[in-house]
Amino acid sequence: MHEAQGLNPSGEVSPPRPVFASAQALVAAAGHPLGCSDWLRITQERIDQFAAATGDHQWIHVDPQRAAAGPYGATIAHGYLTLSLANLFMPQILQVDMRMGLNYGSDRVRFPAPVRVGSRLRGNGKMLTVTPLGDGGVQCVIQVTVELEGSERPACVVDSLNRYYF
Repeated sequence: MHEAQGLNPSGEVSPPRPVFASAQALVAAAGHPLGCSDWLRITQERIDQFAAATGDHQWIHVDPQRAAAGPYGATIAHGYLTLSLANLFMPQILQVDMRMGLNYGSDRVRFPAPVRVGSRLRGNGKMLTVTPLGDGGVQCVIQVTVELEGSERPACVVDSLNRYYF
């Protein structure tokens, strides 16, 4: 394993991320933290696009006027929007130089805190387990904690199941 660094979409230097070039390197990472992604601001435009894609147009997500008088004082992101950002954050958290990778699913998804429009989120990863597969690949369980800036509680925690083939 070595580390890679690049530029984020804002042109700023991203935090270094571990680079794994083999199944053995992933196995050695089991139980260890992986690091954090860049921060991402949640805009009303992103929330509206998610609502359009999923058909979930509840007022708490898409009606800023009505939501201002609601329980959170503003619109909030859909829980599944927050969850889906784990896939955006994952390549910023770690790089796996493999032949093929698959998202195999998710376990233990939780949404401890709401995400108000304008909030900033980032992914924080930990390699929980790595299980060799019979066909030369490995299945990794990576816990992604979607951190909410300024909050002690995360916006989402998910155990992401990923399969990598070398």
